[in-house]
Amino acid sequence: MDVGADEFEQSLPLLQELVLGADFVGLDIEFTGLRSNLSRPQQISLFDLPSEWYLKTRHSVQQFTICQIGLSVFSSIEGESNKYVAHSCNFFLFPTTFGILDSEFSFQASSVQFLNQYGFDYNKFLKNGIPYMNEEQEKKIKHNILTGNWRVRRFWWFSAASHSHVPTFSSLDKDQIKVVIDEVTRWLDLAEEGDWMTLPGIAGFQAFEVQLVLRQALPDIWTVLRDQGIIVKKVSKQHRWYLENTSCDRESCWKEKILLSARGFSVFFQMLVKAQKPLVGHNMMMDLLHLHEKFFRPLPESYDQFKLNIHNLFPILIDTKNVTKDIWKELNFPRVSNLSEVYEVLNSDLNPTKNSGPVVIHASKCEKYVETKYPHEAAYDAFLCGSGGLHVTDTKQELAYFEEVIRLSLDVCYISSFSLPPPPPPPPVLLKVAHLLLWRVHSAGPMPEPSFSLYLDVLAPYVNQVNLIRAGVPKINFSGPDCPSIRPPILLLRVRRWPGVSEQQVYREFQNVCKFDVRRLSRSQFLLLTNKFKDARSILKEYRGHPTLQVSLYRYWRHSPNINCLLQVCGVVTTWALLALLLGRPGP
Repeated sequence: MDVGADEFEQSLPLLQELVLGADFVGLDIEFTGLRSNLSRPQQISLFDLPSEWYLKTRHSVQQFTICQIGLSVFSSIEGESNKYVAHSCNFFLFPTTFGILDSEFSFQASSVQFLNQYGFDYNKFLKNGIPYMNEEQEKKIKHNILTGNWRVRRFWWFSAASHSHVPTFSSLDKDQIKVVIDEVTRWLDLAEEGDWMTLPGIAGFQAFEVQLVLRQALPDIWTVLRDQGIIVKKVSKQHRWYLENTSCDRESCWKEKILLSARGFSVFFQMLVKAQKPLVGHNMMMDLLHLHEKFFRPLPESYDQFKLNIHNLFPILIDTKNVTKDIWKELNFPRVSNLSEVYEVLNSDLNPTKNSGPVVIHASKCEKYVETKYPHEAAYDAFLCGSGGLHVTDTKQELAYFEEVIRLSLDVCYISSFSLPPPPPPPPVLLKVAHLLLWRVHSAGPMPEPSFSLYLDVLAPYVNQVNLIRAGVPKINFSGPDCPSIRPPILLLRVRRWPGVSEQQVYREFQNVCKFDVRRLSRSQFLLLTNKFKDARSILKEYRGHPTLQVSLYRYWRHSPNINCLLQVCGVVTTWALLALLLGRPGP
């Protein structure tokens, strides 16, 4: 189900109900770009400590923005063993433009092409994106609204009614406001008391803003917001005074509504935080960085503070990338490169629990993914992160039974009748992996009745461990100290008879054999680091006796320029001390 600005506010009560009743929530986010084209020292590498990786990535997160958030809310069906209903929603977002708040962000051409390839609708993002802001922006906007200083763009408009120039304020473009006022003024000249007109196509907090501008500029009108637009009615000055003093539709009543509309998706983010439900993603580190920056607070300079903030917001994080990496090694599953491939393997004959496990049903209005795959659509990927296997319903009676279960468990759910049962959604990742882990734990005896609490128990070693791409450690621990590095050892490259060689030239020399990150150690020495042990062994073997490029294991105490410099200084000092001792010794 796609949700834009037009549908968002009316969807909030339902979304809150779903999140509060959920067992867990799957998350995926699409961005306008991933990483800035920084200079080489600022690019992430396998040499980076987690804190260095964070500081380098922080800049990119501040430069790009979110264009789509996918959430899939999973709730167990009451009275049914290991059965879940999934509500999957795509939220199109666009930064709030309000008063002095006017965000800037960049597009990365490769990201735009990638999303275009998978059918991303940029019109929904740009034209109907849900506004949002973080807490610092909200504080500024709230202060301006409550103090009456929120209408910051000022221009003068000649009021025919008062025969004077009236100062008018608006966060909208002044030409837009002028068009609206001119249209109402022309109508007002011919209208009689009690007549009314409609201004269509104005929604959200800007609808309240337009009404405030019109009421300030025209003393003989009254405005009301309806579904079809803003209704402008011509009234007498006495009736206007009466409405201003008795109607609940006054400016003071609008301020909270304006703030609520301007906050947009941030309202739902706060609901998600307060619910404290397990949050599930796949390679979700960038998602967490953007959630912090766009909805909570600007990313702090301190890496440790960032970890603490995220842990307070979401106490239970599960990264399916981190979970599946270990299982893939132990069960010797074929290598995969993305979430869709993970999910295909888990639903193949390679998985010993393929035909067992949880049953997941798509909720009404969320059935888009039953028959068709939508890779890299945020809600589809969010669903893949969380869901488990669904058995095919063989008869109309079984289908009717599931229809009744969903109707009774969630008022918002219903399934339309069909002559044949629909094909099941492919059984994706978290629940399927958790069921596989539970099966392994109890392989020697009978397996207990599965439940989400049991799944969380077997997933405990992976909770709050989030995968990290291209860094000195493979994952970040959000609930404690980070794990030590398990990368292959650093290699030392000595270059002979190649004057002026650069890091890029060294990288190109080895790229056909394997991928190494390269860092200069001295004029003729470079450090090489890979994340694959077999590549390190291969290079050591092939280049140990090379006439120009000699590769060996790097030993810090032996090869570090700082240690060598210190030893040289110590040697000089020791030599001078011995000379002084010998020369200063008195003769016989």
